Amino acid sequence: MLVTDKNSVLIVDEPELHIHRSIMSKLWDEMEALRPDCAFVFITHDLEFAAARTAQKFVIQDYDPKPHWIIVDLPESSGFDEELTTLILGSRRPVLFAEGDHTSLDTVIYRCCYPEWTVIPRGSCTEVIHSVVTMRRNADLTRIACSGIVDADDYEDDDKAYLKENDVETLPVSEIENIILLPAVSKAIAEAEGYAGEQLEQCLSRLADAVFETVNSPNKIQKFVVRYCKRRIDRMLKKVDLSSAGTVSEIKTGYLDRTRAIDIESVARHATEQIGKAIEDHDLEKLLAHYDNKGLMALAACHLKSCRLSDFENWLTRTLRNETAPSVTSAIYECLPEIAPR
Repeated sequence: MLVTDKNSVLIVDEPELHIHRSIMSKLWDEMEALRPDCAFVFITHDLEFAAARTAQKFVIQDYDPKPHWIIVDLPESSGFDEELTTLILGSRRPVLFAEGDHTSLDTVIYRCCYPEWTVIPRGSCTEVIHSVVTMRRNADLTRIACSGIVDADDYEDDDKAYLKENDVETLPVSEIENIILLPAVSKAIAEAEGYAGEQLEQCLSRLADAVFETVNSPNKIQKFVVRYCKRRIDRMLKKVDLSSAGTVSEIKTGYLDRTRAIDIESVARHATEQIGKAIEDHDLEKLLAHYDNKGLMALAACHLKSCRLSDFENWLTRTLRNETAPSVTSAIYECLPEIAPR
């Protein structure tokens, strides 16, 4: 490459092969700097490397053996960063935006249970909703469909209906970790561990009792109610619409009127009643739909596999990725909302 003819076009296929990621971009930066007279064309599967290049970028959107290729420019203002835009354009499956990151349990579960989708973690619930809306506003970006999935996080029925209208589904539990504690999923895990008959029932009963014992204390309930109130108030404030205000005085009046309408005591009372009713009825599914505490999964680790939380999470990740316990995967899938491309 360094001794090639002047003014050549150098086509580099898969520059990421056999080169450690830590030096890859630096290496090709140096190569380009040493041969400024040449044009470099990189063909790569590495989105991070592609995003790092300062150059015009193209995506192979479709092809068949004729050959017939559809190559499109990477748009500069899609609302997404370059790496994500490239991933969306390069996907041949519908896109499912989810909470979490590339190493989180959310991503592992969704990629296993929604194999027909390209699952893209976006961090927070807000980012998931924003990503779905952004992609739908860029209909010319790609022909593929997109949807989102978020934790329940105390969404009321009207909130869930609004999200569903915008192709964002909500979990039946407050957060993804709670899905493991649902009776059907816990039973599948216990059976995979060899529990059966009365021993199985006792195992599941002890787990449920441990969950309620952990939650049922004034201090834990108070902390839950505080978290609930903060989330509800935050959402209410985000819905405050001052677009019609034409003066500072109108902004102030409108803001005060709307914030005065937020009945914090009523919100707190509603949260207390919800959690109290679930505990009183010993209704585990209802409790998990509202109570948010990632530490609850440590109880599943202890009672279902007699191990630490970290070991349990590693086991669950391996099990889902390697499909070594299909009944566990099936049980989780049955608890998740059905998502069909539109």
